[in-house]
Amino acid sequence: MTPDATDLDVADLAGRQVTVAGLGVSGVPAARALRGLGATVTVVNGSDGEPQRAQAAELEPLGITVRLGDGDTLPEGTELVVTTPGWKPTSPLFLAAAEAGVPVWGDVELAWRLRGEDAPPWLAVTGTNGKTTTVRMLAAILEAAGLRTAAVGNIGVSLLDIVLGDEPYDVLAVELSSYQLHWAPSLRAHSGAVLNLAPDHLDWHGSMAAYATDKGRIYEGNQVACVYNAADPATEDLVRAAEVEEGCRAIGFTLGIPGPSQLGVVENILVDRAFVEDRHKQAQELAEVSDVNPPAPHNIANALAAAALARAYGVPPAAVREGLRAFRPDPHRVEHVADVDGVTYVDDSKATNTHAAGASLGAYEHIVWIAGGLAKGATFDELVVTASQRLRGVVLIGADRALIREALARHAPDVPVVDLDRTDTGAMAAAVREAARLARPGDTVLMAPACASMDMFTNYNKRGEAFAAAVHDLASGRFPDDQ
Repeated sequence: MTPDATDLDVADLAGRQVTVAGLGVSGVPAARALRGLGATVTVVNGSDGEPQRAQAAELEPLGITVRLGDGDTLPEGTELVVTTPGWKPTSPLFLAAAEAGVPVWGDVELAWRLRGEDAPPWLAVTGTNGKTTTVRMLAAILEAAGLRTAAVGNIGVSLLDIVLGDEPYDVLAVELSSYQLHWAPSLRAHSGAVLNLAPDHLDWHGSMAAYATDKGRIYEGNQVACVYNAADPATEDLVRAAEVEEGCRAIGFTLGIPGPSQLGVVENILVDRAFVEDRHKQAQELAEVSDVNPPAPHNIANALAAAALARAYGVPPAAVREGLRAFRPDPHRVEHVADVDGVTYVDDSKATNTHAAGASLGAYEHIVWIAGGLAKGATFDELVVTASQRLRGVVLIGADRALIREALARHAPDVPVVDLDRTDTGAMAAAVREAARLARPGDTVLMAPACASMDMFTNYNKRGEAFAAAVHDLASGRFPDDQ
């Protein structure tokens, strides 16, 4: 970000030339908000397809200029750039802005600056994996406590729409990506959590250190609690490095027995030793492991993080239990699809990196693993070493499946591997068929690809839907012998 990104004030934007980088869920509300402040707004977007033209048609009657097919050139006279998530800091537009001394804000930064005096506090969540689930759990707990809330941010609901809307909220459950945090220097949450840190999006951030630094921005200025993962020391390091308000506490969560100022698990009970009268001698029961859906270890960790943020806001223990019981996970996140001939089929298409896939693989004892796709520069040796004893067999799909096959050859040479060299629409059905042949009663066929989906599917949702459709065909007996 440019050095003077915090110098401008939203009250000074009337009559100024502001460029919005990108359309979509974040760019359209940003452009509208800026126009409402009296700014002269130009939106630039690299792609020029039918969806972008439709969005441009919505904005142009408001007096907003939309420039499609050119996301690299900084419009003449630009005094501020507001960017949507995903645009790399090294993009030509931002390099030009830096050279011209033009500040860059993200859409989250703009939303933070536009909130009113009586705005609800933000309980903020980031991490390599588990963000959306944790934020939805948090919102369910807050609702169970009778609070008016919403799950917003990187979850697909624009913070600008919430901040500028008429709906009154008591508190917001906010998911923030590393992209959003990079461009949000003024953000000061009530309490924040970093769930975990693993290599991801390094092509965007440039290094693991830069990625971690951006994640750690969520702790800056926290008022009540900085929630960290006791099993991931890097998250605690980010807490130590943060400048917080006086009295703000470091609160850990662990799958083991918690120490003082931690939440954890004791004999299948989620307990709080942080927000109790005597945390050195007392623990407060919050919920049972069976109240978490699904009760996989990584999801219990998500529940503990959500509970910690809710407790930091003063939510009573009974609401934690009620909220977790009411929560239903989003599709394609360790989702049980069906049981067929004694074999359980699980869709975790959202496991688009090795860290997420590792969490899924650790939740089951005997696995036939469907994996592969776009590796995004990842390596798979550590994942295979950790999971090797659980693998009954592996079915590989996608462009970078050779990377996983080679890791399996090095570290699990006795595990049967089916390498599907096809990317047609029947490829997932073929993968499910091969997995069914490898599986035994009591096994789990787990589609946790550890890779992105765009080599074969529009997104991870479509990949998960293809897996579920193939499993349902298998269960109904409609599964063809060959495709």
